[in-house]
Amino acid sequence: MVRRPVFRILTALVAVTITMSTAAAASATGRPLDLDAADIPALQTRMSSGRLTAVGLTSAYLDRIRKVDRKVNAVLTVNPAALAQAAESDARRRAGKTLGPLDGIPVLVKDNVDTRSMQTTAGSRALRSKPTKDATLIRRLRDAGAVLLGKANLSEWANFRAAKPTSGWSGVGGQTNNPYVLDRNPCGSSAGSAVGVAASLAQVAIGSETDGSIVCPAGMTSTVGHKPSLGLVSRTGVVPISAEQDTAGPMARHVVDVALTMSALQSRDPSDPATGAYPPDQPTDYAAHLRPGVLKGARIGIWRLPVLGPDVDAVVTRTKNSLVKAGAEVIEVTPPYMARLGELEFPALLTEFHRDIDRYLATRREGPRDLAGLTAYNRSDPLEQTCFAGQELFEQALAAPGPHDPGYLAMRHELTDLAKRSIDETLALHRLDAIAAPTNPPAWKTDCKTGDNDVIPSSTPAAVAGYPDVTVPAGFAGELPVGISFMAGRWADARVLAYAADFERIVPARKPPRYLKTVG
Repeated sequence: MVRRPVFRILTALVAVTITMSTAAAASATGRPLDLDAADIPALQTRMSSGRLTAVGLTSAYLDRIRKVDRKVNAVLTVNPAALAQAAESDARRRAGKTLGPLDGIPVLVKDNVDTRSMQTTAGSRALRSKPTKDATLIRRLRDAGAVLLGKANLSEWANFRAAKPTSGWSGVGGQTNNPYVLDRNPCGSSAGSAVGVAASLAQVAIGSETDGSIVCPAGMTSTVGHKPSLGLVSRTGVVPISAEQDTAGPMARHVVDVALTMSALQSRDPSDPATGAYPPDQPTDYAAHLRPGVLKGARIGIWRLPVLGPDVDAVVTRTKNSLVKAGAEVIEVTPPYMARLGELEFPALLTEFHRDIDRYLATRREGPRDLAGLTAYNRSDPLEQTCFAGQELFEQALAAPGPHDPGYLAMRHELTDLAKRSIDETLALHRLDAIAAPTNPPAWKTDCKTGDNDVIPSSTPAAVAGYPDVTVPAGFAGELPVGISFMAGRWADARVLAYAADFERIVPARKPPRYLKTVG
């Protein structure tokens, strides 16, 4: 069994509702604070009126981690400075110097994002050390006054190590479980981030995605995940797979919380040239675009994906009916070029991973210095082989063509071009404002021997093209959540967030997890 580097868990599962008095978040009325239901605007209203403090809110989440995380194993470690950061937020509020809507809000961060005060491991025992400095996005969160609550477990190396990995497992943290049905998988690789917010262990979490790693775990856990347009959020200090596709993004239980966090994360960063590409008129306050009724008159393409099964298709049918009832025009579509995207993406990522992970490892003071060193480490550490033993992707990446190889360059050009055309041509052909598609199948059983059963094609066009993709809870297949993703062209993040928020309003599909041991 992998020993978890998180403080000892003390008690059994408790209900989501935590009274303010027992969570050191006392109010004058003593009314309970429902962590699952409360969004950031509601929390800020309480703090502004003196009925809640950042210390109280942070204490409530720390208390919940102690009592609940033993069920789901989402949190690798808590930040020992979290309460001090919350106290600083309370002092700013008393002085009338609040930094914005994230001030005092506890945020859980995927453990592939550099934090100078805590280890950043990417889930690997080879990388158990502290980086030299914070990732750019961590500095943005600090500047916004957020409380860094801790680091979340993830699929080791963001699911880019073994041919048949088990999502949510890492050598450092063990297996993260789906809070709806504990023997089911949370999807990857931002598993701990998704489960952390689904189980109300944090208000917001940060995930990252190369293809599906924000939206799939969000869909599997009935949460909201935003994979931004590539270039809106700096990747500096985020453990990479591919600079051509990687991006970090926010995850939460409410669209408004995702929009507020996205507004804080977005920035230009000279050390990440992709951030220089977003247009000067790109919105900076995404929450301001969340207006009720925006779906009325919108033209939405529904991409059914029957390969995900009849239960998911039933959710898609209900989604279509709800969109029509909200006044949207809905047209069924099938984006082109999907088979070719599937052929091209993996070999391109092999080349890019070797290039980018070597560059990243050169910034770390301890541990292997390159991919060859990582591969050698995994052969020497039995604990790295306790769930899946293979590292086929590492080995294939070592043998892949270099980044200047003409064959690779032609492949990446065709891949990105076809992904953009897949969305752009579908939008243009049907005069659409966005495409909606099921985010995920029902969660499969976690099994280290067989690995994932991950048929999740809807994320690929937006992921490869660098276009925005926002998933929002849409319903359930039995006890297992299903999300709906809204996608559109590059820089259309405000639009798809607005559609997701309006859908959340008309279809309040999310319900808190019940932590069932299994289902038939």
